[in-house]
Amino acid sequence: MSTTTIRIEDSLKARISAAAERAGTTTHAFILEAIERTVEQAEQEKEFHELADARWTRLLETGKTVSWDEAKSYVAARVRGEHPSKPTARKPKGA
Repeated sequence: MSTTTIRIEDSLKARISAAAERAGTTTHAFILEAIERTVEQAEQEKEFHELADARWTRLLETGKTVSWDEAKSYVAARVRGEHPSKPTARKPKGA
């Protein structure tokens, strides 16, 4: 395990210490957990953007998409616990 030194403003350090105490943990553990959560969020955002880019590329290549109404109905049914068929991507009318 390596060591990294960071400089933190005194006011932020005090806030971190207070938050760590309220959470029942050490300042060190609190900072490590915050860094880990931030890294996980950044990794998830990267995956999301890669997926969005791939889908956008596919849309541009095929011209096919799912209408907002179909997508909304599909998601609403899934939320209700139903197992609807996935909407079929097709070229929009007039395209």
